Amino acid sequence: MSRGAAEFPSLEQPPPLREQAYDAIERLILSRVLRPGEHLPEGELAARLGISRNPVREALHALRRTGWVELRPRQGAFVRSPTAAEVEQFFHVRAVLEIESARLAAERADAGTVAALRAHLEDGARARERGGVEALVEANVSFHAAVRELAGNNVLAELLAHLDKRLRWYFAPVAVVRGPDSWREHAELLEALAGHDVERAAATTRAHTERTLAAYLAQDDGRAEAG
Repeated sequence: MSRGAAEFPSLEQPPPLREQAYDAIERLILSRVLRPGEHLPEGELAARLGISRNPVREALHALRRTGWVELRPRQGAFVRSPTAAEVEQFFHVRAVLEIESARLAAERADAGTVAALRAHLEDGARARERGGVEALVEANVSFHAAVRELAGNNVLAELLAHLDKRLRWYFAPVAVVRGPDSWREHAELLEALAGHDVERAAATTRAHTERTLAAYLAQDDGRAEAG
């Protein structure tokens, strides 16, 4: 086909309502506006989203397939509640990948990349001052994304990016309580990267991941006891 690009018109069409509903509900789940175990009545969701029930129903079935929603016979849809074992497995896998990412980043860091990471630290400080959970989660994900980009391994980066949504979900409930320590640990990691200290970068990343997991499990246990 030897046509010029200008001969083909650009086609712009909004995504189907079921996809828009999926994205909207997923965002609410990731930010913990819709909490684990919460009932998701189709009619209420449709009314809040300003659409009919059919695309909401389709979106909920798609969210079940991707692991965000549980469908119970004769009860309806609920935000799925992760088990402690599931969360531990997630952080174990993430630690393996993040540690390797930190090692590679420490080897490749230069003045420009260190400056860019410092800008991410400043973003995190501003997010803490504002106090919003969503801003803290976004700043945290962005910092880790910058480190994996610096690592320079595309496969590793792709695997870590695939875990970003789960990271948002698990970090959101502890973002405020972990805020000061988390960003101090980010600063420690940056120092290791700037100094090309591969082993320190790996150890700092391992400790950072373990502390976030411990904070999540602690708040989860506290909620279970309160219930």
